[in-house]
Amino acid sequence: MSTGETPYSLVYGIDAMIPVEVGEPSLRYSNESGQSNNENRRQNLDEAEERRDMACIRMIAQKQQAEWYYNKKAKIRPLKVGDYVLKAKTQANKDPREGKLGTNWDGPYKITAAASKGSFQLETMEGKLLPNNWNIADLKYFNFSG
Repeated sequence: MSTGETPYSLVYGIDAMIPVEVGEPSLRYSNESGQSNNENRRQNLDEAEERRDMACIRMIAQKQQAEWYYNKKAKIRPLKVGDYVLKAKTQANKDPREGKLGTNWDGPYKITAAASKGSFQLETMEGKLLPNNWNIADLKYFNFSG
């Protein structure tokens, strides 16, 4: 596991012993008998919460590292009302006669409103509103001075 612990040890505080080890006495089984076994069990139970906490800390650190790696490569594209953008063409909107050399972007469009986090309402250059809101992932900034 990525936490460095087995799921069984996180739940019960110790590693599981397989039946073969119980049937044929091994060094591990012979050392874990009698009074010392009871003391070791109490100590394992006392340490179980600490082991769970350490596993949780390692898991959180791993998630933070993955988030940092992702955000390092993510491009921040702040768009605001009044900016001009190009809209990505979907496969359904592409003209089949153009083939693979056809355009991949429609536009330009003007952003008229920010609908929700990361989505915008667009209008054509003639002032006609588009029927749907568009996600920022499908938009590209267009430097339009006209």
